Amino acid sequence: MAKQARDEEFTEYVASRSNWLRKVAYLLCGDWHRADDLVQETITKLYVHWSRISRVENVDGYARRVLVNTFLAEQRSPWWRRTSRTGSAPDIASVCVDLDASLDLRRALAALPPRQRATVVLRYYCDLTVDQAAEALGCSAGNVKSQSSRAVASLRSGLATAAVNAERTSR
Repeated sequence: MAKQARDEEFTEYVASRSNWLRKVAYLLCGDWHRADDLVQETITKLYVHWSRISRVENVDGYARRVLVNTFLAEQRSPWWRRTSRTGSAPDIASVCVDLDASLDLRRALAALPPRQRATVVLRYYCDLTVDQAAEALGCSAGNVKSQSSRAVASLRSGLATAAVNAERTSR
């Protein structure tokens, strides 16, 4: 493939998928600025190997896996542990019908450990099957099921607590 044609194909792919990648990245990390950084790093990794990736049957799946792996690798790095911020509210993407419920869900999602958060995003936002999520995460289907189960239980608990707190403050 000629370099110019390769670059044009890559540019077209990124232009069509960058918003989707950014939304997935935001759901993983809960911060729009950090999501932009994750997407940029993912796009860079895709560009480096584009001649091989463009021949893959499911380019979106490959890109999603690179994004998730980039997020998880960042979570394990010492730099992230030293610079992580806590207690700040995430940026709001758009106006929702029930803004309080949306913020509660985002807080509950942000409180999940990184692998559980990645599992929830892949299974319920990206609508992947258990096997597809397992492939994207590089783990077994059983691991995806257990991570999903724990994550959903934590989300339910977190949202129930938020509802009780909201009820108390409205009295």
